[in-house]
Amino acid sequence: MIPSERVKEITKLLEQYNYEYYVLDNPSVSDAEYDRLMQELIMLEEQYPELRSPLSPTQRVGGKVMDEFPKIVHKRTMLSLANAFNEDDLRDFDRKVREVLKVDSVNYMCELKIDGLGMSLAYNKDLIYAATRGDGSEGEDVTSNILTIKSVPTHIDLDFDFEIRGEVFMPKKSFIKLNKEKEENGEPLFANARNAAAGSVRQLNSAVAASRGLDAFWYYVVNAKDLGLRYHSEALNFADKLGFKTNKERKLCIGVEEVLEYVKEYTSKRYDLAYDIDGIVIKVDDMSLYDKLGYTAKTPRWAIAYKFPPEEVITKLIDIIYTVGRTGKITPNAVLEPVRVAGSIVQRATLHNEDFITEKGLMAGDYVVLRKAGDIIPEVVRPVYERRSGNEIPFEMITNCPECGMPLVKKDAMHFCVNPMCPARQIEGIIHFSSRDAMDIEGMGEKVCEQFFNQGFFKNIVDIYNLFEHRDEIIALDGWKDKSIDNLLNAIEKSKSNSLERLLFGLGIREVGAKMAKTLSKIYVELDALMNASEEELIEIDDVGPVVAKSIYEFFRNEHNLEIIEGLRSKCLNFKYLGSLTKAANSYFSGKTCVLTGTLSSMGRKEASEILESLGAKVTGSVSKSTDVVIAGVEAGSKLDKANALGITVINEIEFLELIK
Repeated sequence: MIPSERVKEITKLLEQYNYEYYVLDNPSVSDAEYDRLMQELIMLEEQYPELRSPLSPTQRVGGKVMDEFPKIVHKRTMLSLANAFNEDDLRDFDRKVREVLKVDSVNYMCELKIDGLGMSLAYNKDLIYAATRGDGSEGEDVTSNILTIKSVPTHIDLDFDFEIRGEVFMPKKSFIKLNKEKEENGEPLFANARNAAAGSVRQLNSAVAASRGLDAFWYYVVNAKDLGLRYHSEALNFADKLGFKTNKERKLCIGVEEVLEYVKEYTSKRYDLAYDIDGIVIKVDDMSLYDKLGYTAKTPRWAIAYKFPPEEVITKLIDIIYTVGRTGKITPNAVLEPVRVAGSIVQRATLHNEDFITEKGLMAGDYVVLRKAGDIIPEVVRPVYERRSGNEIPFEMITNCPECGMPLVKKDAMHFCVNPMCPARQIEGIIHFSSRDAMDIEGMGEKVCEQFFNQGFFKNIVDIYNLFEHRDEIIALDGWKDKSIDNLLNAIEKSKSNSLERLLFGLGIREVGAKMAKTLSKIYVELDALMNASEEELIEIDDVGPVVAKSIYEFFRNEHNLEIIEGLRSKCLNFKYLGSLTKAANSYFSGKTCVLTGTLSSMGRKEASEILESLGAKVTGSVSKSTDVVIAGVEAGSKLDKANALGITVINEIEFLELIK
């Protein structure tokens, strides 16, 4: 047999064996036979490199190293789901569905809500890409890492575009193994399997992802209608036939009573599963009804996610300690006897502020009820009064900063350290400045910031741009090599050219988040113009109230802050907004409230929204009497119907593109 044919034959066999082992859990050959074929394929590809495909079974062990993940614009937005928290919420969801459809009963497909990372796979026979959910409109291309999951097919028996979405997760046994290895290496442990899965998928070295034992379930065929599929249950069965791993615990329920029985069953079964779930997803099975049921701004009306009630445990509140944030905010935190809750060990929980502790009547030494809000954030619910011994220590709020010793100032319910040179504030400020939504300096995570601060390399954010002066000292530190420090220095240099909104958010102005920073950057274009703005002028901006305006104004009147800004200017950071600077005054969309619906072929919804905002429009998610214009792409649904009913101006994509030129 000629080599090319033998490579095809072995590849097909290995893919079949992967499917049997990782999807069906029913291998038909021994490990030895599988390994023998894999070795033969490796030798053939080494001998004939031109026969090696990026999708070859030999390439699924990882090893590809990337500098960053390219962006992928989703052809259709990856929506989130509305939540239900009890039986009444589910009955209310069912009632609304039946009222719209004018029927007495609806068939629902119930599926386990996997606690992992949303993912989308695109195929044209071969796998084209795997993309994270991101913000719903745009995600990251993590194909090299998803290929290391052996249950994911690299080829499907369809000759046209096909997209399927699901959840990448870390099985419980993989999570236990990973944390055991981290503990043996003296590394920080992952808090839960979801965090571990998300961290693994975003590893720039796919060999790391391959070692983590990830898996995936697929639950939504995006272009089911194009395939002639009417029912969601039918689409899942179709995905099974194509070789995708779907969750077999699903059930087609007739009416809400059967849904409630299913929810009750898996509320008790959830801890016996080999993977974590955080709820149940309930979808109308008949997909032809989806457009009639419609969508809200962010969620479909034909599906809902039931969230399990938080698991509550009792543990001891050993002590109350305090942390200092970048704005100087003092946060009390509970030090707890370690306890397992919702799948992970918890030893700390935020107590928010003085009023929170006083209202709950907490004392150091109390036994307390603990749960995880949304199965994620540890939350102290209440003290267990009947278990008090009399040795508990009454709470008394501190009056001086735990880091620098300066007197605290109380503003509303919060206490603040107002010393701009407080070491804790400086560290937090550097971490925030370097973070992804701010200056996005790759490699400058929390631990690196703390390490360099403690070494004396940083005193404030300006010193980040002097780090090259300490290159030789850094290489002498454990864990640093020429390549790693050079990558970091390059990332720091690259950040100098970021657009103004990133710098503005990175400065850490109280009340100014990433969205507000972008709004201000678009309006003022240059940092100096914003610095000179009056409170009265700032209040005139939409979404900027008196509190925000006062915070911005005072920030740029603070001598220490001005020194920092001038220091950054001396390092040649960009102080201008680099987005679209189209003058909005003469735009058709200036001052109009716009709604986007359907799919635009020329751009994603996020890009279209940014263009509209740059032209002076306000973009909202739902149609109302205050809406001026609806931009309708293909498959526009209920929003278009409502716009027509209200007599609102509707323009198509061609008209939209003409107007934004």
